[in-house]
Amino acid sequence: MTQTSGRLFDGIGRLMTDAVGAADSVKREIETIVRSQAERILGDLDLVRREEFEAVREMAANARAENEKLAARIAALEGASGGSTYTEAPEQSSTIPGNDTTSPAAAI
Repeated sequence: MTQTSGRLFDGIGRLMTDAVGAADSVKREIETIVRSQAERILGDLDLVRREEFEAVREMAANARAENEKLAARIAALEGASGGSTYTEAPEQSSTIPGNDTTSPAAAI
């Protein structure tokens, strides 16, 4: 009788091993399906990739730093010229050309 119960347990063991293998393959297949669906949905959302976001953020930081340098340079140039800034377009006058005191060249 020990021989019969040994075969029975061997058969049950093989059956359990096959069931675990089948469950594992089903799990992998479900993961593959879910992953492909998630990638499809994310692709349809038109999201920005991390690398693109980082590149644009770096470009914005560089532009901001350049703007600050240019603002400081403008302030220094305005300070050197006595603080007068040219903000409006000159009015056209009917005076002799070259004698116009409102031209940008006359302001410098």
